[in-house]
Amino acid sequence: MRISVTVFLTDETITPVRLARELEQRGFAGLYLPEHTHIPVERTTPYLAGGDLPREYGRTLDPFVALGQAAAVTERLGLGTGITLVAQHDPIDLAKQIATLDHLSGGRVTLGVGLGWNVEEADDHGVRWRTRRALVRDRMALMRALWAPEPTGHAGEFGSVRPSLAHPKPVQTPRGPVLGPRTLLGGAAGPKLFADICAYADGWLPIGGRGLTESVPLLRTAWTDAGRDPSVLQVVPYAVHPTPGKLAHYADLGIEEVVLQLPPAGEREVLRTLDEYAPHLP
Repeated sequence: MRISVTVFLTDETITPVRLARELEQRGFAGLYLPEHTHIPVERTTPYLAGGDLPREYGRTLDPFVALGQAAAVTERLGLGTGITLVAQHDPIDLAKQIATLDHLSGGRVTLGVGLGWNVEEADDHGVRWRTRRALVRDRMALMRALWAPEPTGHAGEFGSVRPSLAHPKPVQTPRGPVLGPRTLLGGAAGPKLFADICAYADGWLPIGGRGLTESVPLLRTAWTDAGRDPSVLQVVPYAVHPTPGKLAHYADLGIEEVVLQLPPAGEREVLRTLDEYAPHLP
């Protein structure tokens, strides 16, 4: 099983360069970074975990800039977002960012996609909350048009692009309906999420990894019913606090990668946590 990590990198934590070098040297498979453009102070959306919103949410580094630094000082380390708030981006600009990172890193990018949870943050980007799922689907389709081998247009409900010269292209080759980098959708299990995964992703990025015994078979059924190859479906539990029993359970479910949570801390604490995770490495 591949062991990757995620962390809220901020202006107060270990740097992307230092962390990426340590991860590759130690044999970790990848680094996934979250995204928040800003956190409005006057919030009405409750923090999903309960209590006050942790300090790091309002201090996150831009994931693509940070992953670009990580790419420049590593050769094998996977580079992921966990997750990209696609609804909050101009899709033409975002397609260029993602393709550039994948090109410069030699095809090491995983695009984690999410719908978001902070209504105020999304509202400042002009996102209508009730339509955000359809918006994300449309923006993903627009980006796939720009990533297509030949100039391809897209006319959607929320945006359009003319057939265009758009390079670089992502390194990773098309997989069924998926163009561009490895794409994983985050979110709670359910028919709507599973339909989206089957339509335009390589798999699922479930936060915490709970309930997979019940939900993974449901996703596999939906995947097969959609005509996708069951052997290529990927489920990657995310932000996991590991135990040997938990990782063994994931392996029994056929899971090949898990993303462990690092503390949003300085160098000493982060490296100490990597030492604690070392026994889980293959």
